[in-house]
Amino acid sequence: MGLFDRVSRVVRSNLNAAVSSAEDPEKILDQAIMDMQEDLVQMRQAVARAIASQKRVEQQADKAQTAATSWQQRAQLALQKGNEDLAREALMRKKTQAETAASLKGQLDQQSGSVDTLKRQLIALESKISEAKTKKDMLKARASAAKANEQLQKSVGSLGTGNAMSAFERMEEKVLMMEASGQAAAELAGADLESQFASLESGGDVDYELEAMKAQMLSGSAPNQEALPAADEPAVTPTDTADPVVDAELEALKSELDSL
Repeated sequence: MGLFDRVSRVVRSNLNAAVSSAEDPEKILDQAIMDMQEDLVQMRQAVARAIASQKRVEQQADKAQTAATSWQQRAQLALQKGNEDLAREALMRKKTQAETAASLKGQLDQQSGSVDTLKRQLIALESKISEAKTKKDMLKARASAAKANEQLQKSVGSLGTGNAMSAFERMEEKVLMMEASGQAAAELAGADLESQFASLESGGDVDYELEAMKAQMLSGSAPNQEALPAADEPAVTPTDTADPVVDAELEALKSELDSL
């Protein structure tokens, strides 16, 4: 394949692609109907001309036939008057007109066939145009629906669905974190409350034990303890020497117990 053929094919392919992309179905269909309407007008004009020509030939044939008949009558009249030469001339004229009428009738038969063919073609073209108009309306409706669908898809595509869904997912995750934080705070608050009640309950046991100890001390008896020595009896200590520091702590403890 030569370079010129390759370049020509590339140019033609690009032109075809450009034309195809520029074609609007609705406009093309309207233009096609207009072209068919123009063809119909031309066909009607052709049929009208053929019919008019047929009429003229028919009139000429009738006129020639009438003239032939007239010359026939004149030949008879001349012969009756004894003018044989005039009768012969009339017959010659009659023959010429008869031949003309026969020729015109042959043309008329041919034209009649042509006119009938043109009429059938005209009827077929009218039917085809009517069918094309119906089909055009259907195709235009389909083209409009396709355009609307294409515009809808473009609109939906331009909305950024991916980004929107990503935002929804982020917000859902954030809400879940907020809910989890709230639940954690509630659980922590409940645990602190439980610890407070546990502290109160344990503190109640200590207070009860403390009250019991105070009652025992006031009554002068303590369980599992030996009787204290009398005030006028010397206390028996492991060593005979007293420790002033211990005595001071003991007195302080006694003062605290008396103040309870």
